[in-house]
Amino acid sequence: MPQFISSPAPEPEAPVQALRPLCVDLDGTLVKSDTLVDSLLALLRTRPLLAFRLTGHLLHGKAAFKAIVTESVSLDVAHLPYNHELLRFLQQEHAQGRAIYLATGADVQLARRVAAHLGIFSGVLGSDGATNLTGSKKLAGLRNHLGAAPFDYIGNSSPDLPLLAQATEAMVANPSLALRMRLRARGIHPTRRFQERRHPLASLLNAVRLHQWAKNLLIFVPLLLSHALSVGKLLTALAAFCCFSLTASAAYIVNDLLDIDADRRHPRKRLRPFASGDLQAFTGIGIATIFLLLGLLGGHLLPGGFYAWLLLYLATSLTYSVYLKRIALVDVLVLSGLYILRLLAGSAATQTPISHWLAGFSMFLFLSLAIVKRFTELENLRASNTTPRNGRGYLLADLPQMRGFGTASAYAAVVVFAIYISGPDVVKLYHVPKLLWLITPLMILWLNRVWLLASRGELDEDPVTFALTDRMSQLIGLAVVVIAWLAL
Repeated sequence: MPQFISSPAPEPEAPVQALRPLCVDLDGTLVKSDTLVDSLLALLRTRPLLAFRLTGHLLHGKAAFKAIVTESVSLDVAHLPYNHELLRFLQQEHAQGRAIYLATGADVQLARRVAAHLGIFSGVLGSDGATNLTGSKKLAGLRNHLGAAPFDYIGNSSPDLPLLAQATEAMVANPSLALRMRLRARGIHPTRRFQERRHPLASLLNAVRLHQWAKNLLIFVPLLLSHALSVGKLLTALAAFCCFSLTASAAYIVNDLLDIDADRRHPRKRLRPFASGDLQAFTGIGIATIFLLLGLLGGHLLPGGFYAWLLLYLATSLTYSVYLKRIALVDVLVLSGLYILRLLAGSAATQTPISHWLAGFSMFLFLSLAIVKRFTELENLRASNTTPRNGRGYLLADLPQMRGFGTASAYAAVVVFAIYISGPDVVKLYHVPKLLWLITPLMILWLNRVWLLASRGELDEDPVTFALTDRMSQLIGLAVVVIAWLAL
């Protein structure tokens, strides 16, 4: 039987009998996400082998599966993506003395923790390991507790339809399209709608991280630096860029889904589409699958070397998301390596070799950018007096050492570039190679500025976003392009 826990209500400001009990659903309603899916994702991130073993419990029923998942992972209920508009309404009703019940298909143990955190519920009704409390079963559970007394109900999806149909006042929160159609067909008109989600298209564009596609422009670099441009090779590079971008977006989505619980405790990452509940996890899985299939299918049609680098990038990205990101220093080496993989993929796609100069320069430059990303995250935590809890393996005490690592790597990149433009190889490619020396102070200016802003806590945690939106970075990039063109 479903479990119901009651707690004493505070002294009401108005007679309690004058107010109908208000029952509210949890998943998709009070919380914009599905707590079972959130728990599974947290389990996949922390104990992946256990997560796969638990799938066998589905044979014992969904209620039993929910119970074992809830016992296996402790979801952070304080940082769940609550529907704040609805939550304010519930708090107001609670202040007026109204009895509010959390009636959910989620496991009752998790529902109790949510209720204890919010402190506004008179009782909790949830699945108990034997009964999956959704739809008509939830209605029966409410009737067992409330009897024939009238009640109001707030839900969001089709399983809530039996309760909304029986409620004296039906209300919805972020209602699904299927629920809206069924309510309209039955002539049920919700009296309140608590809508709190960003537009799906905006959330989708945010989830695939279009701005990160700028990194994939590195695919064009080997071809551009070879000075052997042709329409055919440019089109091949463009196709490789599209395949790599689709695959990278799929990897970003997987990373965000696995990090969903940790991101909710981060001051900025909590606004990501999956962490905030603006996009559902199943939507992300579907998008990632489509993007991955398109990327791999297109990559298979390109030269074989490119496809191998693309697969290596995908495998490395997924390994990074699941495990490598937790190992201090290894994570930044992997991040810098992912940049270099883009260069190697571009080289293979256009069949243009990469010089040892470009390889050395890229290794030091991208390592510096990877380190500044971690440095900025730590600096922001230090400024907010927050202890790192994201499992990255870094301490606030590591800040001076990280600054030393990053700035040393930045200057090593400048030195490699300076040696390159003073060598004999550059004469074969440029008519006025001495002009390239003007790029050196611009590189020093930009790298020093990045680290100066990072030390001040004024740098965006993503150096790519910073470079794309910072006016000074844009001007420096334009100047570098002009100088290189004049040197040809």
